[in-house]
Amino acid sequence: MKLIVGLFGLLFIGVVVVMASQTKPTTGTPESQDPGIYGFHLVRIDGTPLDLSQYKGNVLLIVNVASRCGFTSQYSDLERLYTRYKDKNVVIIGVPANNFGNQEPGSNKSIQEFCSLTYGVSFPMSEKVSVKGKDIHPLYRYLTSETANTKARGSISWNFNKFLIDQTGHVVKRYGPTTNPMSDTVLSDIDALIKH
Repeated sequence: MKLIVGLFGLLFIGVVVVMASQTKPTTGTPESQDPGIYGFHLVRIDGTPLDLSQYKGNVLLIVNVASRCGFTSQYSDLERLYTRYKDKNVVIIGVPANNFGNQEPGSNKSIQEFCSLTYGVSFPMSEKVSVKGKDIHPLYRYLTSETANTKARGSISWNFNKFLIDQTGHVVKRYGPTTNPMSDTVLSDIDALIKH
C-alpha cells in the first residue's frame, strides 16, 4: 500500500512539474526563439540535397541570381568573395530565380554550365526557385517576412538581393542589387562577424 501511495505521489509531482514548465512565461529576444535558416532545405543545382543546417557555425551570403541581368557580372565578385573567405568558414549560396524580367529562363543544367564556364563559379548553387509571389520558396518567405531581423524584411526587389547570415543562422543584414559583393560595406560586415 505504501508503495502504491509513493508511486502516486511521484506521479503527482511529475504532473505538477510538467504543468509548471508549460505555463512558465517565455523570456529572451525574438531571435533566440527563431531557429533561423537551419530548418530550411534547398536542392543543389545538380539535384542533390542542400540542407542549410550543415552550415551551422558559418557566415553565409544568400543571393538570388540571374544569368541575363544587368547585375549578372556580380557573379565574378561573388566568386572573388568566396575565394577570399572560404577558408574562414564563409559560404556563398547562389539561388537562381526567374521572377524578374524573364532573366533566368534556362534549365538548371544550362544555368550551371553558364555560371561555371563564364564566371568560374565554385560556390554552392541551388536549383531555380521562386523568390516572391504565391509560389515563393519557404526559405525566401522566411527571409523576406518572418526573420527576426525586421530591417531585412520586405519583398525581393530584383535579382542579386543579398542576405548576410551569422554563425547562428540569423539574418544580420540585407543588401540591394546595386551593392557590390566586394564593396567595403560587405567586406567589413563579414570581417566583423568573423571576429565576433
